[in-house]
Amino acid sequence: MVKIRLTRGGAKKRPFYHIIVTDQRNKRDGRAIERVGFYNPVASGNEPKLQLNTDRIQHWIGHGAQMTDKVRVLFKQASTQAQASA
Repeated sequence: MVKIRLTRGGAKKRPFYHIIVTDQRNKRDGRAIERVGFYNPVASGNEPKLQLNTDRIQHWIGHGAQMTDKVRVLFKQASTQAQASA
């Protein structure tokens, strides 16, 4: 099954997450099919905290991909931000 989930990057005590599409059998930081965004929980100043390619996520969901719980929350947050700015 294809999953949309987070992979961890960044330094110790400074997490940075890529939001990727991958096969669920791959390791957390293993091979990805496609990178569809990022999440930076410790962003400060003008740094973007969340960036998602919602069109590509909708494409993968249409092909049967499932989001993890955290990615679902982030997707909902990005969707409301996009509607507020439009």
